[in-house]
Amino acid sequence: MSILLNILWIIFGGFFVFCGYVAGGLALCLTVVGIPWGFQCFKIAILALFPFGSEVVSRWPDSYPTSGINLFLNIIWLIFGGLWIVLMHLGWGIFLCLSIIGIPFGLQHFKLMKLGFTPFGRHIVDY
Repeated sequence: MSILLNILWIIFGGFFVFCGYVAGGLALCLTVVGIPWGFQCFKIAILALFPFGSEVVSRWPDSYPTSGINLFLNIIWLIFGGLWIVLMHLGWGIFLCLSIIGIPFGLQHFKLMKLGFTPFGRHIVDY
């Protein structure tokens, strides 16, 4: 079932979301300073291409998104663009959940919003 939903996701806009994150990741990786944040854009791009059948979890118990260096990097992420990512996925998630057909796709935007809020210290797993 997740294969069918992923195909529908890609056809109805998921590919454009993926392309946006890849373009942002490439732009950030052009600078030495932006490479860590560029890698996080690539991580979100992977989830944006195939969100069904995947989940976002903390990397390991001692590396929560709010610990040490992850907290610092997540704050910089939020200040310089992450907040806009969160608001974009929140808006699309609410809009898509207004119809019964769009609810599964809206929930995927909420999943992307979770990763867009604190990408450092998290990774994507298949379930």
